[in-house]
Amino acid sequence: MPDHATSTDAAVQAQLDRLFAHGPGTDTLGLDRITRLLARLGDPHRVLPPVLHVAGTNGKGSTCAFLRAALEAAGHRVHVYTSPHLVRFNERIRVAGRLIEDASLAPLLSEVLDVAEDLNASFFEVTTAAAFLAFARTPADACVIEVGLGGRLDATNVLPAAAACGIAALGIDHQAFLGDTLMEIAAEKAGIAKPGVPLVTMRYPPAIAARIATVAGKADLLVEGDAWRFGVTGDRLLIDDVSGSIELPVPTLPGPHQAANLALATVMLRHSALAVPDDALATASRTTRWPGRMQRLGAGPLTDRLPADAALWLDGGHNADASAALAIALVAQAKGRSVTLVLGMLANKDAAAMVAALAPHIARVIAVPTPGHAHHAPETLAALATAAGVPARTASDVPAALRLVDTPVVLIAGSLYLAGEALRLNDEFPD
Repeated sequence: MPDHATSTDAAVQAQLDRLFAHGPGTDTLGLDRITRLLARLGDPHRVLPPVLHVAGTNGKGSTCAFLRAALEAAGHRVHVYTSPHLVRFNERIRVAGRLIEDASLAPLLSEVLDVAEDLNASFFEVTTAAAFLAFARTPADACVIEVGLGGRLDATNVLPAAAACGIAALGIDHQAFLGDTLMEIAAEKAGIAKPGVPLVTMRYPPAIAARIATVAGKADLLVEGDAWRFGVTGDRLLIDDVSGSIELPVPTLPGPHQAANLALATVMLRHSALAVPDDALATASRTTRWPGRMQRLGAGPLTDRLPADAALWLDGGHNADASAALAIALVAQAKGRSVTLVLGMLANKDAAAMVAALAPHIARVIAVPTPGHAHHAPETLAALATAAGVPARTASDVPAALRLVDTPVVLIAGSLYLAGEALRLNDEFPD
């Protein structure tokens, strides 16, 4: 089932059932189907407010969260489209600052599906069309759009223009669709570039940067280390670009990598012609939330299973580069305390790389399945941990795993879908 989408609202669930029965059932790339689908809906993507379009392997969701927070702190009404959702499908579509309501979502999906019957459109293509239709019908000042998969052939890349585009950190992921090398993946991500539109990128190895520049063509390319720079000193983040210097608080989102994501968002905004004062950027640094990414869970049914002084953390990272960043963030939050890793991963993810990155920082592993998706068998994950020198065992699900925990810090990790399941079980619903 694509993205394990269900709803407690009967009308929304009826449309999700239609969607699951209607599409090809797998990810597909290409712009032909989405272009024809949008044409049948009146081309809503051509009348959107100014768009900030973000690609990348890791960090694009956090970058979008910073963009939204800064724009809203500046007083703007903002539409946001991101994926995947964690608990509720509604999380994907934020209309003028609020998650789309079930009462609006059900007829919107029905309208799109009614005209999509013969197109064999994918889950993501239908949801992208629904988001663009919702955005076109509601006044706002800006749209923040996250690329779903890749960039060049992603359904969001039908957008005719943008106020600014950005590419976050690159890594190896989704090889079946994007290629097996960083060079191939970078070219796909750079496909969101538009002539004359700022394209802000992070610092990449020279060959990768050259490939992005070639694909970007006549975009206004702004490369970290050339057109802009950032650095962290203590609790301050300093960003320099052609617009001058700005000093911001270090982001409250856990992990040193979030400074880079905030810097990327800042430079995108400073080159977008959208009015965002420095104090709004500072507010974004202090207030941005991005569920499922090194998130500490609050009081709830899951955390109640642990000792009162135990800390339960959650992260959806699932590739080698995300695992390396997660390891650094985990060390900072654990503060020398013993950590149990509750690990579940999809079958197409590199479990060995994740175990290798986290093994030096954890006391034990409890491997679990990832509900509703093809996943690595818990026995396989446990064997990888044992081979890496970490004691490991399996459990039937997350609640069962937590009953086995005897360390003061617990990290549930390996999949955004597992993160969503943990949030649901703890009654924490992203808003």
